[in-house]
Order: sequence, then C-alpha cells, then structure tokens
Amino acid sequence: MFFRNETFSSYIRNYPIVSTIIALNVVIFLLMTLFPVIREAGIGFNLAISYGEYWRLITPIFLHSDLFHLAFNMGALLIFGPAVESMIKKWKFVFLYLLPGVLANIVTFFLQDPFYLHLGASGSIYGLFGVYLYIYLYRNDLISRQTSQIIVPLVIIGVIMTFINPGISITGHIFGLVSGGLLAPLFLIGATTPFVYRTRTRKAYIDEDEVSFNPDRWKNRERNKKIKIALIVVAVLLFLGFVFLQSIPQ
Repeated sequence: MFFRNETFSSYIRNYPIVSTIIALNVVIFLLMTLFPVIREAGIGFNLAISYGEYWRLITPIFLHSDLFHLAFNMGALLIFGPAVESMIKKWKFVFLYLLPGVLANIVTFFLQDPFYLHLGASGSIYGLFGVYLYIYLYRNDLISRQTSQIIVPLVIIGVIMTFINPGISITGHIFGLVSGGLLAPLFLIGATTPFVYRTRTRKAYIDEDEVSFNPDRWKNRERNKKIKIALIVVAVLLFLGFVFLQSIPQ
C-alpha cells in the first residue's frame, strides 16, 4: 500500500486529488518565494485571526517555510494519500484531508498565545495518520496484514518526532492526528479496498490470503455502526466544547 511503483502518468490518473494537492502546494511555494506577501497574507497568525482574518485557519495548510518542509509534507502525502483516496469518493477525500488541518489550526488558535505563527500541511498529514490508525483498530478489512503491521510504528515515530524536533507545532500535529481518527468513521462509511489491491487481485498478482478482506467478519459489527458514529460525534462536540471553555478568560 505504501510502496509506489506506478509511472508518473498512471499515478496522476489513478490519484488525481492527491496529485492536484501536491501540485498546488508546489506552485504556491514557488510563488511564495517570488512574492513574500503571499506568506504574510496566509500564514497562521493567531492575533490576525482574532481580528477576523479567518482564512488563516485554512491557508497555512498550503504554505511551507522552506524546501525541506515542503518536500517532507508532500512526500508523506504522495506515499500515504493514494490508498485513502482510492477507498472513498474523491470529494470525501478532499474534506478528509482538509478538515483535520483546519481543526488543528482552530485548536492552535485557542491554545497558543496571540502572537503564535504557524504554517504547513502537517495537521492534514497527521490527520491521514489518524485515519490509518482508525483503520488499523476498526476497519482492517481495508488493509492487508503486512500494511497493518506498519501503521502503529509509523504513528509512534510521528508522535515522537513531534516532541523532539524544534520549531514544530505540537498542537497542530497532535490534534491533526486526533481529528483524523475521529473523522475517519464518518468518511469511511461505504469505503472499499484500495485501488492497488483491487487492480492486483483482478490481475491475479496476489493471493486472496494476502489481503485481509473478509466481509463476514463485519456482519456482527454492522449493528453497532450507528452507536459508534453517535459516540464519536458526541466526543468531538465535547472536545470542541472543552477547547472553547479553555479559551474563555478566567
């Protein structure tokens, strides 16, 4: 799932949303180097947001501080985005990518000081990690056993890197991860196995046993789906309520 072996053209054809997001970030980065005002107008700046510049909750997702920052985030999206895009409808992937980043920026606005500055797609990238963590825990019909063994170490390494690297938005990373995990069950309703599995299975490149898909395993869980979704919605509302209360001056 995480090893890419497509040609450039087939990657774009199979994963158009991921390809578009990467291209958009690269173009914006090039424009930002030529016109620094783009960075100034779009960077996450809590004081400016408090004065009504709410677009700064979204625009930081598409801005990066330097080439390494851009390469790291877009490289992660290139590797981890395609499987999720092929599991769900294209428009759902757009929201599943953007919402964790926006929610992480909202939490950052409430928890960090007024002069806090931040930019980067890390909240959205960690949102994808949260989606994979949910899949590992509750929807492993969508992934192979080999892939499931990679997910937990991947998330642990990502969290450790968040706390040991200087200059990283800890709130952006952690709450991006949490938001992705909480949103995953809503967006994965009706999800199918990733495109790479469906294609290879049709071409008999892999054995059925390699993919852990087993519809019968989920019959007993279907009756609890609505309860799980309701509990997750309540948890999100309680979380947002807690953040709001924390922002009220004492």
